[in-house]
Amino acid sequence: MSYPSLQNNMFIKALLRQPTARTPVWLLRQAGRYLPEHRVLRARAGSYLDLLRTPDYATEATLQPLRRFDLDAAVVYSDILQLPDAMGLGLYFVHGEGPRFRHPLRDEAAIERLRVPEPHALEHLYLTMAQVRRELAGRVPLIGFAGSPWSLACFMVEGGPPGDFQLIKKMLYRRPELLHSLLRTLAQAVAADLNAQIEAGAAAVIVVDTWGGALADGMYQRFSLFYMREVLARLHKSHNGQRIPSLIHTRGAFQWLNVLADSGADALGVDWSCDLAMARQLVGSRVALQGNLDPSILLADEASIRREVRRVLQSLGPPAAGFGHVFNLGHGISAAVSPEAVAVLVDAVHEFSRVAGGVHA
Repeated sequence: MSYPSLQNNMFIKALLRQPTARTPVWLLRQAGRYLPEHRVLRARAGSYLDLLRTPDYATEATLQPLRRFDLDAAVVYSDILQLPDAMGLGLYFVHGEGPRFRHPLRDEAAIERLRVPEPHALEHLYLTMAQVRRELAGRVPLIGFAGSPWSLACFMVEGGPPGDFQLIKKMLYRRPELLHSLLRTLAQAVAADLNAQIEAGAAAVIVVDTWGGALADGMYQRFSLFYMREVLARLHKSHNGQRIPSLIHTRGAFQWLNVLADSGADALGVDWSCDLAMARQLVGSRVALQGNLDPSILLADEASIRREVRRVLQSLGPPAAGFGHVFNLGHGISAAVSPEAVAVLVDAVHEFSRVAGGVHA
């Protein structure tokens, strides 16, 4: 399926380390509960899972933040746990506790039974992406995403949020060959999912490595990075003649940025625990960087938000130089954040990055 040419391709250009008139900006979890209209939509859907699984609702959730803010990309409203759910683990949610699986992977037989899901198992996601692309009509690019094999394995073995990682790390140290078997299957599934998202309309894709930072040095390279490389090696690099950039976001990965820069990704997401200028020194010109404002600053006053936005931008230099920077948070937006704070952030990125680049618009 072909779509109209992008009217605003600054996000794609920045990921490919090409000069831009200003620093593009989008936000992790930009579609979510901090928006009052999202809360209304979620109530109308009846549940979070119904919202995810109904393309009309998920499309509306994806587009809501773009109606409020001048963002440079849309990100599909989805959840990384939809993939293991499609693999038969039975996703459900407990109020106040978060996601759970009815059939966690607790023995060798369960892991050996695991298969890459057929595309129809996630058809609602791909229908949502195609619908979003049609409604965007080329305004901005659409981002697709999936969890890293390691991060998905954490949820699937623990049966929910991994907490202190007892079960998954027990498997890692006692049965590493069994964990490798699980991760190999997940790498195939993640790559197949992201390729289907690309075919459905994603102009860029992100591998979200939520729990990579929980691994020890050496273990990260073997059990997280290795399988993200496997995913990236399987991805479509272009679609309908358009280059499809890829990005890895590992939370807590500052010490591994140098090796991550050789992963095959076009860009790396950076959390707020490191200085972007230092990150740039580590990765050189090999990859673009995305980040890295502390999400908690959005709970502060306007002057503080503007000050921190300016500090992040100044750490990397002007976008016209082609260093490759996408402004974002180091993690997702909290539900406690006000939309007004997000508007301040987006406006500040526009103002200060234009000034920093010597571009007046």
